[in-house]
Amino acid sequence: MTSYRDAGVDVTAGYKAVELMKKHVEKTIRPEVLTCIGGFGGLFSLENIDIKKPVLVSGTDGVGTKLKLAFLVDKHDTVGIDCVAMCVNDIICSGAQPLFFLDYIATGKIYPEKIERIVKGISDGCQMAGCALLGGETAEMPGFYSEHEYDLAGFAVGIVDRDKIIDGRLIKEGDKIIGLASSGVHSNGFSLVRKIIDINKLSLDSYNGELGAVIGETLLEPTRIYVKAIQSVLKKYEIKGIANITGGGFIENIPRIIPEGLRAVISKGTWPVLPVFDFIKNLGSVPETDMFNTFNMGIGMVIVADSAISGELTAYLNEIGENAYLIGEIEKGEGQIHIC
Repeated sequence: MTSYRDAGVDVTAGYKAVELMKKHVEKTIRPEVLTCIGGFGGLFSLENIDIKKPVLVSGTDGVGTKLKLAFLVDKHDTVGIDCVAMCVNDIICSGAQPLFFLDYIATGKIYPEKIERIVKGISDGCQMAGCALLGGETAEMPGFYSEHEYDLAGFAVGIVDRDKIIDGRLIKEGDKIIGLASSGVHSNGFSLVRKIIDINKLSLDSYNGELGAVIGETLLEPTRIYVKAIQSVLKKYEIKGIANITGGGFIENIPRIIPEGLRAVISKGTWPVLPVFDFIKNLGSVPETDMFNTFNMGIGMVIVADSAISGELTAYLNEIGENAYLIGEIEKGEGQIHIC
């Protein structure tokens, strides 16, 4: 007789993982959540949300090959923050308030304590974003994933008043571009990062003087979550456009909010480029254009606002804990972005 355990799936380990993660999930619960962990679906009530024309906004993403570094250094308590950040930072670009998040963890073998560390990171990210961890799935898939590896993805749902959606349509010539500092590489470009690390035979456990830190710790620094800062700004100022600087860097993401006939002009030197980007560029001899087309270069999110409020807005962002810089402006022109 052959059992499910003989096939490589240990359901009891799954049960234990769920028990271990419960305390982390409970920290994210909002009043609108109507279900507890373990049900077949997560229920979230909208009846007490005071929005006249509610529009749901969704976003989905994963952590990507940054996970490979987490496997190598056996650190699993921050990649969940990355997963949440990649989703909620997208939906806040519409001006939406994140409501809830669901995760998907697939692995070759469930180690309950490791799953707990992953979920703790997801819970931390949800608390930073003010959203509930409404549910998720942990799938044990022997033969598909190796025993000590996993994939991590998720999605977030938010809500915004239809009359307050931010989509870049109001952007005009003369508007200013404000950059919010990133915490590091975030969760993009790690296939290139790993290739450079491999070519140079670097140890992730080694200290690097240029970075002033251990290489692996610097690269695994979790993605900054901008939700609460943006929500605070939206209560005080009219924002015309918001862009999350993720995969594709400056060159792909900023043009997504720029109307035709206009372009974003970004002035290099107006913000401090984090040492990790010089480390990557120099070690891999990466052309500057590729750097701006792959990485956030120290700016994780940009805001476009009228020039009349740009100085005050930048100062306010710094007051509430962000490192914000005036990094460019909107001009007439083609190409939608020019970095000079």
